Amino acid sequence: MKYSWEFKLECVDKYKNGQHIDTPSGCKSRRSFLNHVYEWVKNYDDLGVEGLKHSSTSKDWTSEKRFELVAKVLAGNSITYVAKNAHINSGQLYQWVRKYNERGMDGLQCKKGRPTKQFVMKKKTKKTKLSVSEQEELKLLRERNEYLEMENEYLKKLDALVSKREAAEARAKKQK
Repeated sequence: MKYSWEFKLECVDKYKNGQHIDTPSGCKSRRSFLNHVYEWVKNYDDLGVEGLKHSSTSKDWTSEKRFELVAKVLAGNSITYVAKNAHINSGQLYQWVRKYNERGMDGLQCKKGRPTKQFVMKKKTKKTKLSVSEQEELKLLRERNEYLEMENEYLKKLDALVSKREAAEARAKKQK
């Protein structure tokens, strides 16, 4: 249940003055409501009236803004204190700090939407030992592969030289 900041302020004032606070209808239990009131009192003591207002849930956090908050935590401030001042959940700030420690600034990048699917070839988990004949065949195939690669490079260079010579001859004919 969401409460208006005026209602929160009224409850905080009653709590500080030692007055009875009526539990609003729709609350599951008085105890859970009083836990909310205790949290509001803490926020009021830390941040004043601003601590009771709802924060914007659609606020975009750039990686630079995220880094500013992470830097405050790394400088020695508590996560809870920095999160309260920034009007965000302390769990969210904890995640940013963890991602920064793991991946640096890349961990603080704003990623919206579903990540792209990457196709990864599955590795064989079971390695089998090759027989002697298979090892010899593998050796021959590797040698053959190396020979064909060298032949391919030779033909590419030869083709480039022939093309260069033909281009030079064409230029020479044009000049005559």
